[in-house]
Amino acid sequence: MEYAQGSIGRVFAVRLEEGDHLYRCLEELARREAIRAAVVVCLGGIRSGRVVTGPKQANGPIEPMVVEFDDAREFLGTGTIFWGDDDRPILHLHAAIGRGDEVVVGCPRGGATVFLVQEAIVLEVIDMNGRRVCDPQSGLQLLRLFGQVRLVHERG
Repeated sequence: MEYAQGSIGRVFAVRLEEGDHLYRCLEELARREAIRAAVVVCLGGIRSGRVVTGPKQANGPIEPMVVEFDDAREFLGTGTIFWGDDDRPILHLHAAIGRGDEVVVGCPRGGATVFLVQEAIVLEVIDMNGRRVCDPQSGLQLLRLFGQVRLVHERG
């Protein structure tokens, strides 16, 4: 485990409307406002999406399991924003998404279009040097911390 300490900077309240693309809007906010690191909490409705619900196998190459929907669902998610290798903000979000008795939990990175309204609070984290770096083994953009990072090596 490694960790770094930062402080809360600016706080943004965001209202997304019918048809807005959740990822594009929040990443654009981070770009416009030069938010280099943030915590994001979202709630509201999602009309359609593609949600990664885990890998098909626990070992070997990562092949995602994907659930798609286009029927307006409830949405509660939390995530982080850090900038990537290509110098653009990348939102990493996981959510519980439900309709009736059906609930899906995962990462809606394949798309998430707002139904009616979606609210988000974006808490900027300052004094922290983190970046999403492409991991050659998984092909995913994984968080790396730089600067004053503390390492803890305990296994149990």
